[in-house]
Amino acid sequence: MADEIERSESGSPIYRHSEKQREWQAPEHSGRNLESIEEHLKQHIGEVETVFHEILSDRVHLDVLFIPADEERPYHTLVTSGVSDLPMTVPEDVENMDRAELLIALPASWPISDESFKDESNYWPVRWLKSIGRLPHDYDTWIGWGHTIPNGDPPEPIANTSFIGFMLSPPYWLSPDFFQFEAASGDTVTFYNLVPLYEEEMSLKLRKGAEELEERLEKGNAGFVVNPDRANVGKSGGWRSWFR
Repeated sequence: MADEIERSESGSPIYRHSEKQREWQAPEHSGRNLESIEEHLKQHIGEVETVFHEILSDRVHLDVLFIPADEERPYHTLVTSGVSDLPMTVPEDVENMDRAELLIALPASWPISDESFKDESNYWPVRWLKSIGRLPHDYDTWIGWGHTIPNGDPPEPIANTSFIGFMLSPPYWLSPDFFQFEAASGDTVTFYNLVPLYEEEMSLKLRKGAEELEERLEKGNAGFVVNPDRANVGKSGGWRSWFR
């Protein structure tokens, strides 16, 4: 029942997940939307140069596609393929949002290779793309705009950063036509950007909601490319510090 759902101060539901109990399950639809996703990325971002393939997959085969930075687009883009192989368990009032993929933008200087990924300070964006991508399938739940995922309970810093979790947002810097498209399979696939958050920003979102946090990030000129040294807009006057 609705009144039994734990909610934040902003009224958003809070889902808590214990360790999954089910057994390992081989994927049934490996690569279901891969070709369509690559074509969609080519149209709106750029050509996929490398695919970081998953060796052993549970339930869905989740690869990470790499679009390198260039002169027109001076940032790397990492995008999942495989999250949308299975539908998520969405609420009854949520339509056409049951299949998703995730992306994150990294500075052009970010090391991207199998060798560099042996260092967690380089690998964590990939780890979280895969971890959050698996979450709805591991726990029969869903992910969508404004959802936040902490790094543990209580949350801890991620790798060598001060970020303690993520919020999912539309990739606002891309064309509105990118956000959602129909794959050749007939699936409607929605893309969400992973926004790393500081502890104070996570708390702000829980108190005030996603729109308030997104507004502060925009005013604070936080940008969409990951920057572990950006201003913390969750602190009092945080975004204003950019203009001092």
